[in-house]
Amino acid sequence: MSTTVRQYSSSTSLKGLGGLAGGSSRLSSVRLGAGGYRAPSVHGGSGSYSVSSRIVSGLGSGYGGSYCSSVGGGLGGGFGGSYGAGFGAGFGGGFGGGDGILPAGEKETMQNLNDRLAAYLDKVRALEEANTDLEVKIREWYKKQGPGPDRDYSPYYKTIEELRNKVLVATVDNANLLLQIDNARLTADDFRTKFETEQALRLSVEADINGLRRVLDELTLARADLEMQIENLKEELAYLKKNHEEEMNSLRGQVGGEISVEMDAAPGIDLTKILAEMREQYESLAEKNRRDAEQWFFSKTEELNREVAINTEQLQSGKTEITELRRTIQSLEIDLQSQLSTKAALEGTLADTEARYGAQLAQLQGLITSVEEQLAELRCDMERQNQEYRVLLDVKCRLEQEIATYRRLLEGEDAHMSSHYVSQPVKEGPVTTRQIRTIFEEVQDGKVISSREQI
Repeated sequence: MSTTVRQYSSSTSLKGLGGLAGGSSRLSSVRLGAGGYRAPSVHGGSGSYSVSSRIVSGLGSGYGGSYCSSVGGGLGGGFGGSYGAGFGAGFGGGFGGGDGILPAGEKETMQNLNDRLAAYLDKVRALEEANTDLEVKIREWYKKQGPGPDRDYSPYYKTIEELRNKVLVATVDNANLLLQIDNARLTADDFRTKFETEQALRLSVEADINGLRRVLDELTLARADLEMQIENLKEELAYLKKNHEEEMNSLRGQVGGEISVEMDAAPGIDLTKILAEMREQYESLAEKNRRDAEQWFFSKTEELNREVAINTEQLQSGKTEITELRRTIQSLEIDLQSQLSTKAALEGTLADTEARYGAQLAQLQGLITSVEEQLAELRCDMERQNQEYRVLLDVKCRLEQEIATYRRLLEGEDAHMSSHYVSQPVKEGPVTTRQIRTIFEEVQDGKVISSREQI
């Protein structure tokens, strides 16, 4: 409450001194927690509320040391009501040398002071709890009086998370399908390679069979040649036998004629023995030739058979080695292709994952930036509105004071003019009258509570 003193004179001069003292208004702000609300409150006026607490403690010790503590607290609450309480306690004592045992009186005093201190601390805790309850009530009141709560998007978060999980599952399934397609393509390539390899092996086997057929034809021709040679030798042997028989017959005829002619000349030669010897010689020669021919034929045949068997074994072993090497090469190529496809699929999945999470990170960063910008704008806007509110409140108070002042001035001027008009007909000469009027006003919150005049 403030008292304003104004003095008026007949010359309508005004000299006033006024101000807002204890009844003035002071703005403060209350800031709640996360997502809170800043609202102004008026301390010291109607509907005000203030909470204050203070705890001070001190400790000192030494030779002849002392211990002291004080606890003070105060609570004031508005809406036309207030409450205050304060507590204080102190203890001091000295200890000298010796065994350090306190007398019985000092022990009781210490115990009493400790009990009192504990009681005071319990009261302080109770006051702090009451303070906390009142702060909670204030927050609830400001929440009710403040703007409506933001729209709750929490039910959509679960749906978003489910859709995100479905997208991830679909991405994994897509990657698995791509991997299966690559595996199927590699399997088809493997079967195609195996088919081509088997076809090449079949062609090589057919070529080997054709080569063996040519060798068989050559062996057949060689055998036929040898059989022809045997036939020729047999024919030659028969021809030789025939010639031998003819020669033997001719020799027998010649020998028989000579015997009849030269019977009386000399004793005859045993031609039968000679013919037998010649027959034995020719037969032994023919048998020798036959054995030599047969031995040569059999040796050549065995040699050819051995060469054919050796070549066949070498050819078969070479084909087996070639087949094994081809299979090894094919398996290694298939493994290489599968590893390359797996690597490509994993690289693609990694790139997709990095791109997706990079985009999500960029979105989150942009969202964080936008939220921070909005918070900064809101903070600046709230500070600006608070400052404007203070300025407007100050201007309002000043305007109300000026309006009240002008109203009183006008009322005082009207009263002065009416008194001047009433006293005007009396003309008794030039009389100068100076009238001083003093107005005492009591102003609270920009409103005039009481007013009195003194002339």
